[in-house]
Amino acid sequence: MTGKLYLIPTPVGNLEDITLRALRLLKEADLVLAEDTRNAGQLLRHFEIDKKMFSHHQHNEHKAVAEVIKFLKAGQTIALISDAGTPGISDPGFLLVRECIKEEIPLETLPGATAFVPALVNSGLPCDRFCFEGFLPVKKGRQTRLKELVQEDRTMIFYESPHRLLKTLEEFIQYFGEDRQGCASREISKVFEENVRGTLKEIKSHFENNVLKGEFVICVGGTEAKEKRSKNKDKYTNNED
Repeated sequence: MTGKLYLIPTPVGNLEDITLRALRLLKEADLVLAEDTRNAGQLLRHFEIDKKMFSHHQHNEHKAVAEVIKFLKAGQTIALISDAGTPGISDPGFLLVRECIKEEIPLETLPGATAFVPALVNSGLPCDRFCFEGFLPVKKGRQTRLKELVQEDRTMIFYESPHRLLKTLEEFIQYFGEDRQGCASREISKVFEENVRGTLKEIKSHFENNVLKGEFVICVGGTEAKEKRSKNKDKYTNNED
């Protein structure tokens, strides 16, 4: 009998953000795949869960997929977790999901914690339509991608590490303009959560004079696109009539 893969979100900060269902499935799983078994071990110990764990990260994901598929075909229930948030969102998971679908192995992704959703809602920027970019390419393709996003009219969401934050904000100012509205969030759902809102110039100035700590989510407002918004407004007005 074929097993099943569960992709289980883990808290991005506060451990109370984990769901009751996530805890139950972690207890019931035969095996837990973890991005970092040390971090996962701390999480599981906190909730008094004792499970066999295997590493499943970006450096071994291609090689590990075939072995995991064997376990699933042998009838095992496997839980995949990342260090924080939902597997597959800027974390390993996509390759395994694709292979499970190909092999017709049951899989299910639980709803739960992810960093960009609270950051987007907290930003005060339009969140009815948005563009999730995650981590920009570090070198090759970075400038090309930024040029492509100059005319993006949806709110854009980026992930960034603390040691690259100021450089990234400087690039955003260069391509999007210093007056473009944005919000940089860090330590989401933790005690020292911070959401810095304002123009890109103001946000960069703030972090130039403060300690950079924690992973960042940067939301950047889209272009004004006044003509498009006006057309949408007319469309909704006509629908109401």
